Amino acid sequence: MVSPSVLGPSDKAGTQHYDAIIIGAGQAGPSLAGRLSDAGMRVAMIERKQFGGTCVNTGCMPTKTLVASAYAAHLARRAADYGVALEGPVGVDIARVKARADKVSSDARTGVENWLRGMANCTVYQGHARFTGPHDVEVDGHRLTAGRIFINSGARALVPDLPGVDRVRILTNVGMRALDVLPRHLVVIGGSYIGLEFAQMYRRFGSEVTLVERGPRLIAREDEDISEAIRGILAREGIGMRLDADAIAFAPAPGAQGSGSQQGHQGAGQPLATQGSSDEIDVYTHAGQAPVRATHVLVATGRRPNTDDLGLDAAGIATDARGYIEVDDSLCTSVPGVWALGDCNGRGAFTHTAYNDYEIVAANLLDGQTRRVSDRIPVYALYIDPPLGRVGLTEAQVRRTGKPALVGVRPMTRVGRAVEKGETQGCMKVIVDAESRRLLGAAILGTGGDEAVHGLIDTMSAGEPYTTLRDTMHIHPTVSELIPTVLGDLKPLA
Repeated sequence: MVSPSVLGPSDKAGTQHYDAIIIGAGQAGPSLAGRLSDAGMRVAMIERKQFGGTCVNTGCMPTKTLVASAYAAHLARRAADYGVALEGPVGVDIARVKARADKVSSDARTGVENWLRGMANCTVYQGHARFTGPHDVEVDGHRLTAGRIFINSGARALVPDLPGVDRVRILTNVGMRALDVLPRHLVVIGGSYIGLEFAQMYRRFGSEVTLVERGPRLIAREDEDISEAIRGILAREGIGMRLDADAIAFAPAPGAQGSGSQQGHQGAGQPLATQGSSDEIDVYTHAGQAPVRATHVLVATGRRPNTDDLGLDAAGIATDARGYIEVDDSLCTSVPGVWALGDCNGRGAFTHTAYNDYEIVAANLLDGQTRRVSDRIPVYALYIDPPLGRVGLTEAQVRRTGKPALVGVRPMTRVGRAVEKGETQGCMKVIVDAESRRLLGAAILGTGGDEAVHGLIDTMSAGEPYTTLRDTMHIHPTVSELIPTVLGDLKPLA
């Protein structure tokens, strides 16, 4: 389907000519279309499925809406701690929870689509795009060409070929979003961002939850003390854990029908995006240990780029061994005039990195700037409760550099705002270069940590010494006001 917008001029062969083609209406694509359109370029926007990409449809927006519902249930159960009396047990209507998340997602998706369809100089094609040459694309019989092509095709869940995975019905983040029933026992394979967020939210909704992780600890990219603090937070909420799982496998529980490979998977190894089976599943984790009996299994073990069916070979666009499109520091691919933005380029796996890709490309093409991917500071958050806000290097990474460094740590029990809210789990940790006095990295695991970390991000981005933040007056009572205190009590990193 093609929107009734401005079509590019066509040649005798019927090929439509545009100034720019954008493949994928995820986080980077629509904003780039807007900038190019405003610059007077004729733009073709191609989207094969849902406008807004992962963030709007199956990622950030709906899942953080679910996190908010889970937090409300958790807080209600703690009402007595605040002197608030509630009658009867706190229940969760999972269908209404899902409906709320669906509305948030739908409203955002509709907004993106309407914006694009009403954009001057922009023609929207709905269908699957494939390259037929370096600057030629076909979408459902339409032939398009442009001097500039931007690939924003995103990524999807990676389901490893674990023993028995073809015999049971498993869920990815997409399938979890479609659930309108409460799992009796949810087993989560993978102890990183997606897995931990779903594990905590469904435990708070009322499910029994077990986390299974191949490594010796959760969220292994973080420092051991942060990882251990996160493990403790989840364990105190009653989430079971099986770490160092060296024999992960699946089988239908005795008496269960099992879904079989045809029912349990869709297409080239892709899990069904449905609510999952009520049949019980045995999840094996360690050799010689009894399996965990689950009603639902979420596999959250990573992502893979949506690049395998774009015809990149026909265009000569290089990819790495994992399928990510290879790009340089300005996001140019191996083909001049073709860029790759967002999750498909392997240079970031977050909504904010995808949007920053757009900003880099737009600034370089339209604003006469020279912006580079290597200039950005790594920032991200883990949205369990309390959240983890992260910027820059971890302590382990700093140690590997061999640089002399200073470190400051404060438990959240010493943050007045956290005490007042009755949410004192977690800690703050900031690391500073002892010679340059520049901030190297920080982790704020605690209430408001995902917001409080931005003062550190801004200071690092400005290239200011840590003393600038240390000596700045902050508002009381806030979480952020303790950061200068932490910076005023730095100790050599032993």
